[in-house]
Amino acid sequence: MAWILLFIAGLLEVAWAIGMKYTEGFTKLWPSVWTITTMTLSAVFLGLALRYLPVGTGYAVWVGIGAVGTAILGIYLFGESREPARLFCLGLIVAGVIGLKIVTPDP
Repeated sequence: MAWILLFIAGLLEVAWAIGMKYTEGFTKLWPSVWTITTMTLSAVFLGLALRYLPVGTGYAVWVGIGAVGTAILGIYLFGESREPARLFCLGLIVAGVIGLKIVTPDP
């Protein structure tokens, strides 16, 4: 269950990071409301997951999901770079997240 909570927290991190792009510096009301709400929910789900997972693992996986998810959506939504070196580096982050999952005992 802790890993599911952590995954949800990571997806919510992607949601707020992408939402922040649409706030235009928090000058747009509804994108700002969305961003603040998803930020809060992401932190809540991370906190719940960390009740059972080591903080270093939980935080690293949360950041990894957020970073990779945001980068992928940035490619598709905003036309950001698809350079092979960039995609390779994202793959390294995914490998690190998978590695942390493998070596962390289930709570």
